[in-house]
Amino acid sequence: MANESFARLLIRCADQPGIVAAVTSFLFQHGANITELDQHSTDPIGGKFFMRLEFQTPKLDLSRQALEQAFAEAAGRRYNMDWHISYAADRPRMAVLVSAHDHAALELLWRWQRGELLVDIPCVISNHDTLRAAVEGFGIPFHHVPQNTAEQRAEAETRMLELLGEDADFLVLARYMRILGPAFVARYPNRIINIHHSFLPAFVGADPYRQAYERGVKIIGATAHYVTADLDQGPIISQGTAHVSHSDEIDDLRRLGRDLERQVLARAVRWHVEDRIIVDGNKTIVFD
Repeated sequence: MANESFARLLIRCADQPGIVAAVTSFLFQHGANITELDQHSTDPIGGKFFMRLEFQTPKLDLSRQALEQAFAEAAGRRYNMDWHISYAADRPRMAVLVSAHDHAALELLWRWQRGELLVDIPCVISNHDTLRAAVEGFGIPFHHVPQNTAEQRAEAETRMLELLGEDADFLVLARYMRILGPAFVARYPNRIINIHHSFLPAFVGADPYRQAYERGVKIIGATAHYVTADLDQGPIISQGTAHVSHSDEIDDLRRLGRDLERQVLARAVRWHVEDRIIVDGNKTIVFD
């Protein structure tokens, strides 16, 4: 089926008998064909229940609004669900924030150009002007918003919010080497994805590859996570590792790390776009 013929339903609620039957029966009764179903329970008795369904929509007998109202009445309120339906035809709008390192941002733009990342990209914002030509080569607007000191942060973030307006559903920090303020982060709850060049929770903060080298670690990693007001403490989405040895210098670790960062970030963004992530507190359930 064409991409636009799919919808996705995410559910989080207390685990109890009858949830799967209620949901699948409802969709069947209204002409949906379920093509993918994943579920997870933390404990069958008194635990939490998580579900992701993907279903075909061409034969639905209700409009979107009517379907969602009917689902709320048939199952949502009955099981006290936190639920959301999204439609694959509605391409999410992804804005990218980047500093001077180009590898993570260009990986996303390349995948977008090839049709592997089904999003619209309204703009790329950077605190450096270095990547303007590369970004504009993809036909994407590039905005330079300087932020060289902590004192400039409030002004820079105000300007970025003006540029983003209502045009971005979520943000990706593709090695954006500036800390975002709590008010900015609060505008996009669980909708800012960051790539941290470390296998969190190890080596938080600046220059983790140097920290790893100085500790003589044998594994380095990269972590994609949602951004919260606490630095590098948000819910983890995806991680990757690579083995290193005593013969590797800091530059070797950074080179290997860049490859990890590209892969891990692209995977996390795809999972977000495909509604494969449910955030539960400071943890994620990922149906990959």
